Amino acid sequence: MSFEHILLEKKAAVGIIRFNRPKSMNALCQPLFAELSEALDDLESDDAIAAIIITGNDKAFAAGADIGEMVEASYQQMLADEGLNRQWDRIANCRKPVIAAVAGYALGGGCELAMSCDFIIAADNAKFGQPEITIGTMPGIGGTQRLTRLVGKARAMDMCLTGRMMDAQEAERAGLVSRVVPLESYFEEAFEAASLIAGFSRPVVKLAKEAVNAALETTLTQGLKTERRLFHSTFAFDDQKEGMKAFIEKRKPVFKHR
Repeated sequence: MSFEHILLEKKAAVGIIRFNRPKSMNALCQPLFAELSEALDDLESDDAIAAIIITGNDKAFAAGADIGEMVEASYQQMLADEGLNRQWDRIANCRKPVIAAVAGYALGGGCELAMSCDFIIAADNAKFGQPEITIGTMPGIGGTQRLTRLVGKARAMDMCLTGRMMDAQEAERAGLVSRVVPLESYFEEAFEAASLIAGFSRPVVKLAKEAVNAALETTLTQGLKTERRLFHSTFAFDDQKEGMKAFIEKRKPVFKHR
């Protein structure tokens, strides 16, 4: 598939989407969102792909929205554009695991897209922020919601109301990112994680992802019920029998993803 604003690569069982607007620090324009959505559709429908990485370059994951594209937009236009609203939510709605490999700036929409992924592996030069307040608006792709759930009310209020940035080390302490690694190895670390996930039972990975997401979206009681139901359902899979037999026999399991 040929794209203008992203690069799409398939390497073994891992799909890689790389933002490709280096002159604008990977600013998020509407055509980029459309291409991102199309690429995710392709990767999600490809049975050979089991995990996905979304990344930028060493200087920027994505430094925010393309402000020039939005400056004259009206309330009616933004409200009516259902296609764009669906594209904003496309990462969060992906059933396959999605890892954000973040170096440099992840600001505004870039921070929000990273948070839409299942977890973030950050280079030690990464910086996260929601600076929309400084240009007369506010986050609109989950910045006030996901950020609060990940780092707590105090930090989320601080970032959304002052526009300050959080460096990689603080982001790790706050729970925004899962790990911080040197710049020269952040993508390799993300690829190793994606490859590891791709080697497990794919239907079980999907259920585990669903269960973790339920922890943020439901009450504890309902979340525990969801987890128990999904745990029970794994016993219908051949992979559960193979995995447990392999453990008892002290060998590596051979999952068939069924």
